[in-house]
Amino acid sequence: MMTRKVIVVPHDRNWQRVFLAESQHLTMALGENMVNIYHIGSTSIPTIYAKPIIDILIEVKDLAKVDERDREIGSLGYVGMGEHGIVGRRFFRKDNAEGLRTHHIHTFETGSPQIDRHLAFRDYLISHPETALEYSELKQQLAQKYPNDIESYMDGKAEFISKIDKKAAQWQSL
Repeated sequence: MMTRKVIVVPHDRNWQRVFLAESQHLTMALGENMVNIYHIGSTSIPTIYAKPIIDILIEVKDLAKVDERDREIGSLGYVGMGEHGIVGRRFFRKDNAEGLRTHHIHTFETGSPQIDRHLAFRDYLISHPETALEYSELKQQLAQKYPNDIESYMDGKAEFISKIDKKAAQWQSL
C-alpha cells in the first residue's frame, strides 16, 4: 500500500473559488443527470485546518449514468474508484502534476442518506464554531502524530466524526 503524507493547513479562502471553477467543469461533464453539486469536507468550513483537498458532493438522478460518463470525468483528470467503501457511491480522485491529491468527488443518487449526512456535518460545524475548532485541533494533532500514515489519521478522526454526525442529524431535524 502506498503511503501518503498527511498535511493539514490553515483555511484558504481560495478553496471556495477552486470549488466553483471545478463545479462548472463537472456540471458540463455530467450533463442533465446532475441535480446538485456541493462543496463539502473541511475545505468548505471557514476557519478550520484541512488537508488541501477539495471534497465535492454531486447529487445525480441515476448513478448508472455516472458510470457512462467516466470518460468525460476522466478527461478532467479524475480517476474513478467505484464505490470505494460506501455502497451507492461513485468516488473519483484527482491529483496534480506533482502527484498530490487535489480533489475528491463523492457522487450519490437523489434520496441517498449520505447526501443529508455530509451536508448536515458541514452545516453543523459552520453553525457551531467551538465544535469546528475542536475538530480542527484534532486534525492538527493527528497530522503531527501520523505524518506518513493516512489510515491512522483517518482512524483517529472516526470517533469524533461519528459523534458529530449524530449531533448534526439531531440538530438538522429541529
